[in-house]
Amino acid sequence: MEIIETDIKDVKVLSPKVFGDARGFFMETWRENDFKEWVADVDFVQDNHSKSAQGVLRGLHYQIRHPQGKLVRVTSGEVFDVAVDIRKESPDFGKWVGVVLSEENKKMFWVPPGFAHGFYVISPVAEFVYKCTDYYAPDYEKSIIWNDPAINIQWPLVEGVTPQLSVKDEQGVSLENAEVFE
Repeated sequence: MEIIETDIKDVKVLSPKVFGDARGFFMETWRENDFKEWVADVDFVQDNHSKSAQGVLRGLHYQIRHPQGKLVRVTSGEVFDVAVDIRKESPDFGKWVGVVLSEENKKMFWVPPGFAHGFYVISPVAEFVYKCTDYYAPDYEKSIIWNDPAINIQWPLVEGVTPQLSVKDEQGVSLENAEVFE
């Protein structure tokens, strides 16, 4: 597994070794001892799987209590995945990192606790799986608006069309008005 540093120290891209031939491929997607040594000393307690159509944007989500670290990957299709540092005392507060994840590149993205997370579906459809370090706690879930000019995420919108959002995500707040990690 290759661990790729990003512009934000705690956020990592993981590129697994893929062994393939005419029959298909094999790759190791998770090894606890290596992850704890090279990425973060965390335990995962929940796995999630979602399927979304092209143009769907989910996020920017976080849980202010029971914060979740997420190890995310795409098993079908392609997405643009984003992590935004919302730790008030961090030198990277308000900065974002984005990466294309796809079934082709097989990369994974580590989004630590203390970050807002979101993704946008580029392909006609995408399936997205992720491991979480804490359980989903809807009472503490928050959403920052996807197009906050203070964050200025450069989403690769298909044909420039405004993304499809859930009602919750349409009601996301600006970073300036968001409850963040102290």
